Amino acid sequence: MTLEIQNVSTSVNGRSLVRNLDLSLAAGEIVAVIGPNGAGKSTLLKLACGLMPLQRGSVSFGGKNINLLSNGELAKRRALLPQDCPMRARFTALELVLMGTAISGQSRQASERAAAALAALEHVGLSAFTARDVMTLSGGERQRVHLARVLAQLEIAAQDNVPGFLLLDEPLSAQDMARQRLVLQIAGTHARRGGGVLLVLHDLNWAAACADRVVVMHQGEIQAQGTPQEVMTPQLLNDVFGIPDGCIHHHDSSGRPYVVPHDLVMSGRASNKETSCILQ
Repeated sequence: MTLEIQNVSTSVNGRSLVRNLDLSLAAGEIVAVIGPNGAGKSTLLKLACGLMPLQRGSVSFGGKNINLLSNGELAKRRALLPQDCPMRARFTALELVLMGTAISGQSRQASERAAAALAALEHVGLSAFTARDVMTLSGGERQRVHLARVLAQLEIAAQDNVPGFLLLDEPLSAQDMARQRLVLQIAGTHARRGGGVLLVLHDLNWAAACADRVVVMHQGEIQAQGTPQEVMTPQLLNDVFGIPDGCIHHHDSSGRPYVVPHDLVMSGRASNKETSCILQ
C-alpha cells in the first residue's frame, strides 16, 4: 500500500497554506519532513490524514481516494500524532490508549484491544504507568502515552500483521535524548514491519539519521526531496534555514550529514569573516 499526495493545495481565509504538493510514501519507508516554522509541515500531515479539506488535488491510500473512505476505514490505514493533544477530562494511561482502538478495532474482542493497548504502552516505556492519571504525568510522558494510542490504533487494525501509515508531528519535542532515540526506534520498527512513517522534525540531525528520504518544505511548497545526502546540502540549508556553509559535516561510517552550529561559539569573538563551524 502507498500514500499518494498529488498536486495538493489549500488555503484559509484567502491565505495560501500549501501549494502544489506532490509526495508519495511507500510501505516500509520513513520520510522526514523538515523546514522552518510556518513552512506548511503540520498542514501537510493534516491533509494527508483527512483532517483538512483539499481545495485542489487528491490524497489516496492504496489507490483509494481519502474522500471515499469512512472514518473506520481511515482509522485502519493511518494514525496521526499531532503536536498538541489538549485534554480536559481525566483518564488513566490505559484508558487513553484504549481509545485509539475504539474505531479501528470495533470487530475485536475487548481482551484483544486491551492486549494491544498494554503492548503499546510497553513499547513506549510506560508499562508501569497504566493506572496513572495522564494529567499527573510529565509532558514527555503524556506525549508517549498519545504515541502508544496511535500505535494501538494501527496494531489492532493491522491486516496480515502489516500496519498502516504512522503520521507523527514533532514526536520528539518533549522528550529527552534517550526517549527521542526510543521514539525513532519505534518508527523504525513500524517501518520494518511494513508500515509507512511520515514524520515532521525540527531536529535536522535526527531527520538525517533516521529517514530514508527527507522532504524540505519552505513557504508552503516542497523545495527538495531525496536521501539525506542528496537534500541536506550546504546551499539548500543556507537558503532555507540560514545555516552557514561550514556547519554541515558527514558521519564517517554512514556518510549521512549532520549539523554542528559552532559559529555560535565564535559570536562576538571574531568578525564574520573569521567565524567558522569547522570542528577542531
